[in-house]
Amino acid sequence: MNTRRTGIRHHFQKMTNSTMVTEFLLMGFVDKGEIRFLHTMLFLLMYLSTLLGNLLIVSATTLYQNLHTPMYFFLRNMSILDMCFISVTVPNACVNSFTRNRTISLAGCATQLFLLIYCACVELLFLTVMAHGRSGAICQPLLYPVIMNQRFCVWATLFSLLSGLIYAAVHTGNTFRLSFCRSDVIYQFFCDIPPLLSNSCSDTFNSILLLIVSDIVFCGGCFFFITMSYFHIFSTVQKFPTRERGKAFSTCVPHILVVSVFLSSITYVYLKPSAASETIQDMILSSFYTIIPPLLNAMIYSFRNKQVKDAVRKVLTNFVSGKQ
Repeated sequence: MNTRRTGIRHHFQKMTNSTMVTEFLLMGFVDKGEIRFLHTMLFLLMYLSTLLGNLLIVSATTLYQNLHTPMYFFLRNMSILDMCFISVTVPNACVNSFTRNRTISLAGCATQLFLLIYCACVELLFLTVMAHGRSGAICQPLLYPVIMNQRFCVWATLFSLLSGLIYAAVHTGNTFRLSFCRSDVIYQFFCDIPPLLSNSCSDTFNSILLLIVSDIVFCGGCFFFITMSYFHIFSTVQKFPTRERGKAFSTCVPHILVVSVFLSSITYVYLKPSAASETIQDMILSSFYTIIPPLLNAMIYSFRNKQVKDAVRKVLTNFVSGKQ
């Protein structure tokens, strides 16, 4: 009888502890004053550079009629998404580092996680559609206006946005239905699924299984379509004259770089065992799918394009002359 009462009391205490977690404590890369300041300034510089670069791309592709094509339509959407994507994590991390207040409420954590998953999902879908468009432009240039017509672009965008909402809602709801009582410390500079699962005192088997299966299906499916697109591109480019091959390949390299960094980092962080998540390497790798892709899209993927560079130059010239 005493054993039973002790078990009931232990169960009650466990339930009480799990309901008392109303906020989490996010971890930073470093705690030492000078290094922490330099790290925060680096994050802030990357954030402002990403915003400026993508804002210029959005302005250029909106203002100039010759950039109103399917390729630049998705580039503009990608730039808008990248500004949102990096804004989900970096500003909060910088404020937390400056104020040394690393707490985030349960509702704030859930909101951040939802927006993070949503932006990552839509980003990957946009990269997949852009690979399909690039394949059509190189392999079937005469049919490109038919393949990437306005109707397809609009519906592909709406499908990506809606799919992101569903995917983010499922994973956020599945994560926050759990009880958190082991620790309120998240070994990450933002709220993410793996560290949250490691903090849960509930049975996380179904959550981990859903995470693994959905990531394999979703990320694997996008990777397959992107790979097939570039397989067709490389097969077609081999038939080009030697002088034109370099030009065709140069337009593909930035996109491949962004996709490789994004998929490899997110796959490692999400599919590795959760028990090994309390390392600074994971925080660094997490920045490779939350910070680096938006920065790369603006600095490498877009500004290698001569038309975009010319349009951005005109935007800056008009802006400066307008101020004067």
